[in-house]
Amino acid sequence: MSTTTHRRPTRQQAAVIERLGRSEDFTSAQDLHARMREAGDKVGLATVYRTLTSLAAAGEVDMIRTDEGEAVYRMCSTGHHHHLVCRDCGRTVEIEGPAVERWADRVGAEHGFTDVSHTLEVFGRCQGCAPA
Repeated sequence: MSTTTHRRPTRQQAAVIERLGRSEDFTSAQDLHARMREAGDKVGLATVYRTLTSLAAAGEVDMIRTDEGEAVYRMCSTGHHHHLVCRDCGRTVEIEGPAVERWADRVGAEHGFTDVSHTLEVFGRCQGCAPA
């Protein structure tokens, strides 16, 4: 799981990681668990939750909260990036935001902060979900 723990993931944890890697969009632990059960993976919902929480804490997956407050997860490319997320279907696009990076650094410096970090998720409706 985490490269910081130096432990090999269990078979169930490896299955969660593999299945999450197949998903292109953010997904909840419940949805991921349901897909795994449908595919015949014998993994408990608690294991899915623990694995996703651990991966997010280690920075190995991205986690955002939906408008309803539900945590959803996605394997992402390495390096700092942001997401444009469809609020209806969950379709996600990785985006860069150099202006945001400069703004965050400037605001931090103006207030005497160093080593500033941030997260940014932009929500909207994709073409497939937008009203005609």
